[in-house]
Amino acid sequence: MDYPIAQPTPDKLQVTAHNQYDAPESLSPSTVAPSPLDQFCTWFTQVQGVVSEPEAMSLSTATPSGIPSSRFVLFKQLDARGFVFYTNYTSRKSQELRANPHAALAFYWREVHKQVRVVGRVERVSREESEEYFHGRPAGSQLSAWASRQSSVVAEGEVQARYDELKERFKVPGTEHDVDVPLPEFWGGWRVVPDEVEFWLGKPSRLHDRIRYLRVPGSPDDTPQWTIERLAS
Repeated sequence: MDYPIAQPTPDKLQVTAHNQYDAPESLSPSTVAPSPLDQFCTWFTQVQGVVSEPEAMSLSTATPSGIPSSRFVLFKQLDARGFVFYTNYTSRKSQELRANPHAALAFYWREVHKQVRVVGRVERVSREESEEYFHGRPAGSQLSAWASRQSSVVAEGEVQARYDELKERFKVPGTEHDVDVPLPEFWGGWRVVPDEVEFWLGKPSRLHDRIRYLRVPGSPDDTPQWTIERLAS
């Protein structure tokens, strides 16, 4: 069965069936890479051209009192320290990250029955890194970073009007031309420095493979040490 079957009733909507997972490979603490970042690179490379938009990831943040919020963002870089994405620094997610500098990420690659879950601390990337990424974006995306005061309440057509105004201000003839649009002070990257990474592989009868990496306390961010263990499905 390829898709869930939903049974609506007057008081609820219930999913009564789902397709079986059947990943051909297996996961074991003895066969995965010593580092979860290396293991992620292997998996991410393998799904290129197989999974639609594999860089889409769920980002969960929380207020200081513990109220969570989740949304999908685009993963942009993995370096020796962690996972990088870019956003407006005045957005809800950024406000919560400043107040409570921890986050959770989740990747789900349906076509290959794989998930990756990340929990860690967050830090802003350097201005230089944000500059490099920003100036590699299409001009239209650069302008939208200026135009949208992300997560704020706006009137109908307000963002489009501001976008059009900025297009004239920066003399952008089209949305894909090479132009000199400066990086806004309120826009840039966040890095999630992982303390926990889990790899999930869907198997028949819900007997999934789950391998979890936990950072060894006190190990440095640039060269962390990890314990690797199997979790019950």
